[in-house]
Amino acid sequence: MHLRKAKLMFFYTRYPNSGILKIYFPDVSFNKNNTAQLVKWFSNFREFYYIQMEKYARQAVADGCSSADELTVARDSELYRHLNLHYNRNNQIESPESFRMVVEQTLREFFRAIYNKRDIESSWKKAIYKVIARMDEPLPDFFKSANWMEQLGEV
Repeated sequence: MHLRKAKLMFFYTRYPNSGILKIYFPDVSFNKNNTAQLVKWFSNFREFYYIQMEKYARQAVADGCSSADELTVARDSELYRHLNLHYNRNNQIESPESFRMVVEQTLREFFRAIYNKRDIESSWKKAIYKVIARMDEPLPDFFKSANWMEQLGEV
């Protein structure tokens, strides 16, 4: 259940700190090990997310796209459906519109970097990560509840 909850939280925040995690997992008695585990989950979620972004951005370059503004992400797009399936396998919540916007922005950032050949630099993704981290938003209050799953029907 905690992993499922963390995946759903990813729609709102890609870079939660341990303080945020402690607030939103009230049923966990935090210690060094399980805090590290939760932080690691989000690291893994980001890794999957960014791998998908790079893949789709490289494909757009290969397909001849010449402007990031040409790249749009709709809820029914292959990329969006793929991400939603990964983080929200059972469609427990409707992913927020803000996540679609984050996906679109991330795809555009990766496209610009690849198109402008910044990907030859060793740390080319760091600038993208900073942009996306600023797009994190507050988590809905229902995630704070120990019985958050029951509250999903009310959201």
